[in-house]
Amino acid sequence: MSAQNKATVEKVNAAFAANNTEGFLSHCARDVVWTMVGDRTVKGVDAIRSWMASMSGGEAPKFGVDHIAAEGDYVTCFGDMTMKDKDGSTAPYAYCDIYRFRDGKIAELRSYVINTKPKPEVASL
Repeated sequence: MSAQNKATVEKVNAAFAANNTEGFLSHCARDVVWTMVGDRTVKGVDAIRSWMASMSGGEAPKFGVDHIAAEGDYVTCFGDMTMKDKDGSTAPYAYCDIYRFRDGKIAELRSYVINTKPKPEVASL
């Protein structure tokens, strides 16, 4: 099952890269729960569809996958990405997504996303 779940995450990543919301949602259970740690939790395919349609003018993040690991019902994927901030400027991020599968579908997705934009240096006193 781990290899099949890993292959599903690879398809999901391809759907995200193509800005194909329905391609992503086709791999989700109807009652999927997506938690963006420190931001929000969205429950259900319809709510996720609506939330994704409201993001960044519909522009998909650009991302690279560093590694995907699978064990049992869980798949972890991490890497770097760029996406638009609220002010419309592009910013760099690191991400880690943890997927939990149930009956071959994504039942839960937990995303950790951290802005990696260098902080301005503080002048020494």
